[in-house]
Amino acid sequence: MTDRTDVETAVADAHRRGWALVLAATARVARDLDLAEECVQEAYAAALTAWVRDGIPNNPEAWLTTTAKRRAMDAIRREQVFRSKLPLLVEPEEMVDEVAMDEQSGVESGRESGAAGSGPEGVAAAIDAGEDVVPDERLRLIFLCCHPALAQEAQLALTLRLVCGVSTADIARAFLVSESTMAARMTRAKKKIVATRIPYRVPGAAELPDRLRAVLGVIHLLFTTGHTAPSGAALVRTDLVDQALHLTRMLRDLMPDEREVRGLLALLLVTDARRATRVDDRGRLLRLEEQDRSRWDRAAMAEAHELIVAGLRGGRPGRYVVQAAIAALYAEAPTYEETDWPQIVTLYDELLVVWPSPVVALNRTVALARVAGPERALAEVEALEAAGQLAGYQYLPAVKADLLRQLDRREEAAVAYRQALELTRNDAEREFLAERIAESQAPTTS
Repeated sequence: MTDRTDVETAVADAHRRGWALVLAATARVARDLDLAEECVQEAYAAALTAWVRDGIPNNPEAWLTTTAKRRAMDAIRREQVFRSKLPLLVEPEEMVDEVAMDEQSGVESGRESGAAGSGPEGVAAAIDAGEDVVPDERLRLIFLCCHPALAQEAQLALTLRLVCGVSTADIARAFLVSESTMAARMTRAKKKIVATRIPYRVPGAAELPDRLRAVLGVIHLLFTTGHTAPSGAALVRTDLVDQALHLTRMLRDLMPDEREVRGLLALLLVTDARRATRVDDRGRLLRLEEQDRSRWDRAAMAEAHELIVAGLRGGRPGRYVVQAAIAALYAEAPTYEETDWPQIVTLYDELLVVWPSPVVALNRTVALARVAGPERALAEVEALEAAGQLAGYQYLPAVKADLLRQLDRREEAAVAYRQALELTRNDAEREFLAERIAESQAPTTS
């Protein structure tokens, strides 16, 4: 018998590290996202009992994958048996039209998906046919979820939930909607996959570019969710960050001529280069100006620099190349004060052209305050606030509070910091904002 606490820890660790791989492998057999997710959840639940009895396996992910795939195969066989016995349960004349429709549906579905057969082996063969095109299990499933027939927001949310194991609550925060709204959107997306018979197959090489934008968006949002965790005690979820970096490198190997792929890799590298310095020894969040630049990952920054230079060649760069260039300017400055603020504002202006986003406009105000002063930047933040597109986005009141603090409008700053605190679920960020509130309320010394 193994201690239950140890088993619970092992299962939680296997969920963080292996959810995507287990689900991807199961989905290849199930050919149904709902069934695959259900079987994987059952496998993790079964592990809580089996590992106490039999011990924690040497390869937990392999155990979970085998268990989930077996459950999927059993479910498919049960469905096949049910369908074969169904004519015996009703009057023959009632079945004629329905059977004819099912047979025609099966023929059309087989043509569309290229399935080799109707059983699990046929499903696996159909999906295996694309393995040479997309060699990584997780990346392959991301491409599958990012079908053009689905709205891009649905593609992003569905993939983050199913492939990356991000909670519905955290995805909802990323999209600035309620958890119930996000759950309903994902349910609709899965129903659309079934209703429109979107083929569960790996896209061919010619189809990959049409799905690239959505795939890049998924990986970037995955990284962002790990870089600053929407909830929990730790500022960073290293499992999500490392997964995003791995997927981007795989994508770069798959599509080496795509500038935006190189741009995304550069952005992730230069942003993650500061990982070791973003909190102090007790987990307190450190602002960029407080971080020890000598501890930043210079190799990652050098690799990012080469990717950015290459990405800036050959016409107007896309959003990820420009974002990477902005991040590099912040990172390569000798000190925070010596940052090239005018150039950063110029790059943000370019970014707003290729990717008009209120979040980009908000981030631009931080650099604008250094160039044109906090009052000018505050006016732009207040305009964004009035527009309402960033309602519920905790960084808007946080940026507003910082600008009010610079203008020595301390009481107003404290109010804005409290608004940001109410919207924040990450413990490290909450502690930082609480300190800011206390500083704003402290009596001034003359």
